[in-house]
Amino acid sequence: MDPLNALVVLANFVLIPAVAYGSQLALGALGVTLIYGILRFSNFAHGDIMAFGTMWVILTTWLLQGWGVGLGVLPTALLALPVGIVATILYVLAAEKLVFGFYRRQRVKPVVLVMASIGVMFVTNGIVRLIIGPGDQRFEDGGRFIFTVREFREWSGLAEGLALRTAQGLTIVVALITMVALFWFLNRTRTGKSMRAFSDNEDLALLSGISPDRVVRVTWIITAILATVAGVLYGLDKGFRPFTYFQLLLPIFAAAIVGGLGNPMGAIAGGYIVAFSEMAITYAWRRFLAHLLPEGWEPAGLVQLLSVDYKFAVSFAILVAVLIFRPTGVFRGKAV
Repeated sequence: MDPLNALVVLANFVLIPAVAYGSQLALGALGVTLIYGILRFSNFAHGDIMAFGTMWVILTTWLLQGWGVGLGVLPTALLALPVGIVATILYVLAAEKLVFGFYRRQRVKPVVLVMASIGVMFVTNGIVRLIIGPGDQRFEDGGRFIFTVREFREWSGLAEGLALRTAQGLTIVVALITMVALFWFLNRTRTGKSMRAFSDNEDLALLSGISPDRVVRVTWIITAILATVAGVLYGLDKGFRPFTYFQLLLPIFAAAIVGGLGNPMGAIAGGYIVAFSEMAITYAWRRFLAHLLPEGWEPAGLVQLLSVDYKFAVSFAILVAVLIFRPTGVFRGKAV
């Protein structure tokens, strides 16, 4: 039995990837939950908005790389990130003015806004595919690893190795900074408090003199920032392909609903719950168990509940279970 090597295997293949992936889902779910909590509809275009922002970051990154501009060991995409954020803000504000704002002024039911968001989703997906193409795009540069398996083995003397990729470390740090900044904004600034008041009771907020148009604009701006950051971090970690961001909508919504749709803290918790569930169920536990069980007791099979190909099925199963047994989510958000 070798529990220390087992822990290293678990960290390398489950814990670190799940924390990075969960951070990406949490940022995406925060955007979804803000729109639902303040504007009162589920935005199915969110995944493709993430792809839209990431596309502009990739194009700008390629331009900077062509000029010989970089950040050394860090990805050049960090320099291009503000361009993607500005482009995404302009795009979502245009969608708000031309599509969502029009229907909201008509005081339509939320389901109409949901259908409108599906239309925006298809349009956005088409724009991204037209500009950058439907195939895989790589834009990660700089140092690939913070430390490698060989370096960890030499340092620790263990048989198993642990590696931390730059994209994973960057995801965790940037996501943490973004989440802290968001909660500071919502709890400490006047605009953030206005958004919370508008979400809790729209009529009372209007009577208090809060401008609904300003709240709507700020909500879309924050959502655009979260979507772009989440999309870029996911692209750096796993590569960029437009259809992948469409598929990512399922685990993002699962994360938002599991935590409690409309509750920012729930969105963060839901992101990590979904990520750890996907990783744990699709991981082959044979190597981990081989270090824990007595010699000769090692399992013959992979000890894998589901293939990695069925990763999104885990999100769907979690989503259905929560909708059936606890529709308000772990943190008691708004009922779906």
